[in-house]
Amino acid sequence: MQLTDKTFACISGSLVVASQALVAPAQADWFDKDASWDHTAALLYYGEDGDRVTAVEGTLKGVRTNADNEILSLSATVDSLTGATPTGAVPQTTAQTFTRPSGRGEYTSAAGNTPLDDTFRDTRVQLNAGWAAALSHNWDYDLGGHLSKEYDYTSLGISGGLTRYLDRKNTSIRLGSSAYFDTIEPEGRTPLPLSTMVLRQDYPSEEAFAEAFSATRGNAKEHKTTAELTLGLTQVINRNVVMQLNYSYAQVDGYQTDPFKLVSVVNNDGMVQRTLYESRPDSRSKHALYWQTKAYLGAPVLDFSYRYMTDDWAIDSHTLDLRLNWQFSNGHTLEPHLRYYHQSDAEFYQPYLLSDAPLPEYASADYRLAEMDTYTLGLKYGFPVGEHQAAARLEYYLQQPDGPVGPGQLASLELYPEVGALMAQLSYRF
Repeated sequence: MQLTDKTFACISGSLVVASQALVAPAQADWFDKDASWDHTAALLYYGEDGDRVTAVEGTLKGVRTNADNEILSLSATVDSLTGATPTGAVPQTTAQTFTRPSGRGEYTSAAGNTPLDDTFRDTRVQLNAGWAAALSHNWDYDLGGHLSKEYDYTSLGISGGLTRYLDRKNTSIRLGSSAYFDTIEPEGRTPLPLSTMVLRQDYPSEEAFAEAFSATRGNAKEHKTTAELTLGLTQVINRNVVMQLNYSYAQVDGYQTDPFKLVSVVNNDGMVQRTLYESRPDSRSKHALYWQTKAYLGAPVLDFSYRYMTDDWAIDSHTLDLRLNWQFSNGHTLEPHLRYYHQSDAEFYQPYLLSDAPLPEYASADYRLAEMDTYTLGLKYGFPVGEHQAAARLEYYLQQPDGPVGPGQLASLELYPEVGALMAQLSYRF
């Protein structure tokens, strides 16, 4: 797959920053005895209602700062996901049978239930490294690298940025870029877009089924590239208020279809006639505007942010995030958290297709592309442990997707079920 001009520009920008780092007068002193390390270890649990997704994630991060204020950051994350996730197929008043993505085996969804793929199991390992230092009194640079590996997904990324300080460092302007290269290798190969799922019961032998299943399969490996450019402004308003404003543009090219998601084709009575594999465009452009304000209000510190995102898939989203942080004299902290998110649906999002209508070029019933509102309410409590600091965080997340009422029997079935999830995290800084 060829890289776009925007992708090449982002990579070139990062390489320019890297070359500047190599010739910078301030060289890294890896054996600086005055350098200090700051470590953070965290364990996160995420569990959705019912038999849905459960995740456990462990992270270890180390930040090293030397006498020249050069900063090296290293982090490793391991997470495990199990459970079941919606396929996109609609529920029915009778049981439904589906072929597993690998073609080996089947699973059944009970009458009235949202069809769930119970093969959702994966372990991910992620490594990140970053370096930040000064080029001169008024210029800083930063570089980063990223590697993430799952069973069927690999992501490699590089990033870089330049920061210019003005007005005695009360104002800073940062220009950053990043590029990611992803490889998707789903078990059973990628399905052909909008091809029909085949079922064993419709074939006289295993050989005949295997031949029909293979006819619905595409490449064993697909690729995706993401290039992003960010321009940010940070301004100290006064001794109590700091504001930040960022604009980012991202261009995603390549395979963006989810090989595990399905779309049901129904008649006017809402009865499923066949099940298709979804299809998404292979290009996506995203614009995002982010504004954040931190203010010291006497007792609490206010942290408020707003993010607006729009893309050429017709998704518009708004995110409001509010945190209040109380720091007490005994070293304890308390931070309530409230987050609201709203998005419109993608232009090709269709919870189902009608059998008497022409087949579109793109269609997805993935609830993540639907119109939705989500709410997060949580509390974080920090406390000293000897000379170090620990924290516990507990949050509840509620997702409410929405969409049109279905025909026939679908009108009495839940097409857009709410999803609730509990998140708990323990962290220790040393």
